[in-house]
Amino acid sequence: MSCHAQTVLPRWRGFNLLEMFTTKSDCNWREDDFRWISDWGFDFVRLPLCYLLWTKGNDPYALHEPGLEAVDRAVDLGRRYGLHVCLNFHRAPGYSVNREREEPFNLWKDDDALDAFRFHWRTFAERYRGIPATELSFNLVNEPGSPSDELMTRTDHERVMRATVATIRDVDPERLIILDGLAWGNEPCPELADLAGLGVAQSCRAYVPMGVSHYKASWVGGENWPEPRWPGRMNDGQWWDRERLERHYAPWAELAQQGVGLHCGEGGAFSHTPHEVVLAWFRDVLEILTAHNFGYALWNFRGGFGILDSGRTDVAYEDWHGHALDRKLLDLLREF
Repeated sequence: MSCHAQTVLPRWRGFNLLEMFTTKSDCNWREDDFRWISDWGFDFVRLPLCYLLWTKGNDPYALHEPGLEAVDRAVDLGRRYGLHVCLNFHRAPGYSVNREREEPFNLWKDDDALDAFRFHWRTFAERYRGIPATELSFNLVNEPGSPSDELMTRTDHERVMRATVATIRDVDPERLIILDGLAWGNEPCPELADLAGLGVAQSCRAYVPMGVSHYKASWVGGENWPEPRWPGRMNDGQWWDRERLERHYAPWAELAQQGVGLHCGEGGAFSHTPHEVVLAWFRDVLEILTAHNFGYALWNFRGGFGILDSGRTDVAYEDWHGHALDRKLLDLLREF
């Protein structure tokens, strides 16, 4: 472990589960997922959530109880199987990295959006008050973009985060709160480091370089990128290797030295990246994260980045209760 290692959070290890991730999600959590994650020795699930699944119509204040009860069920399943549950707004009032819907207001600029955002986090804070912070955390909003004058400046982001932390703290002084880095989770927020004293941690990503993690991913224009090697030259013309990865995570390590808790909330590689490249690259990533005592959550558990049913064409899958298990990737994760 490096001298820069974070010591505030446990080195939680696990997966993202996507049953409430988009407007079209079915909210149908599978108990087997929680059981298998626990049985394989992991202790963490991050749940990216879409706020429209627990609201009615176009009114962000019209709560839909069945949607909230679906979140309750996931929290209960995590606790039953000894998994820390991290609730994340993947679609928040006024912002989502997911382009499936245009939000009617801007979280970073509009008071109406911030008021709705704070209302939803207050609702969650009240609903889950009393559950220990060791078992449940709130990850306020998934992957704020790169700062710009038009959509979100660093000042805008800081104002929204501080206001929302204060709203949660009014209800629950003990709840662990996690803030994603800017530039889609890649840049830390040292301007918010002082919030560590209020139990506020930060979250990075394990997707660099995108030429490895998102090869042929249509949502980022990866269809025409060159097939990646590791180490190697990527779609951006840059050479990437272990040393460059170390440099990428150095600002996060510096934040840890200031007493900020850190975790890697998402990481992994899409199913079109050659499997041997995925394994070699992600071993380097996991060694670096582990040296800094950062936990991680693979995106995802089942699906194109996951260990089950990923659809890769170059993997000898093992049958796992009717699912296709990528045993090599699972074994790599379990090493760390």
